[in-house]
Amino acid sequence: MTSLDPRAPLVLDTHELGRRPGSQRQVSRTVPAPTDLGIEVLRVPEGSPVQLDLRLEAVMEGVLVTGEAHASLDGECVRCLEPIDDEVDVTFQELYVYDEHQTPHDEDDDVSRLDGDLVDLEPQLRDAVVLALPFQPLCSEDCEGLCPECGVRLNDEPDHGHEDPIDPRWAGLAGLKQDLDDKS
Repeated sequence: MTSLDPRAPLVLDTHELGRRPGSQRQVSRTVPAPTDLGIEVLRVPEGSPVQLDLRLEAVMEGVLVTGEAHASLDGECVRCLEPIDDEVDVTFQELYVYDEHQTPHDEDDDVSRLDGDLVDLEPQLRDAVVLALPFQPLCSEDCEGLCPECGVRLNDEPDHGHEDPIDPRWAGLAGLKQDLDDKS
């Protein structure tokens, strides 16, 4: 009895490969992106198309899956909060071990297993995409960010500036100076 749904978009049936080492199969498909595929500020939108090009190969211990994935990204610049539209291309490779080739210590390790003849690609796709994303995405390499005082986007107004703040200890004198300037 398997716990994976064979109709799920990121679940592949390896039954056609058989258990003959060396047999392989190419698979190309477009699947909807799973939930939370990315990081907080840059992600593949849920349900958007992810193009997968895979090679499934039977080996002695299980099924070796080598794949490439291509998807569109949405997010925002961490400096100026402008929208970012980009794409990501990742590669991944994972060995899914047959039940009879698993050892007792495999239970504790992060060993990918076949569930009957089914392979779940979601964990490997998620790992590959998240690791390929920049930690702090920028709209451009030379993004200046926002003014810390008023929030103006500094790339839009390169000559933007503010007067030097008045030392609070001298603020009372600044008021007197203003009064004198107004009288003259």
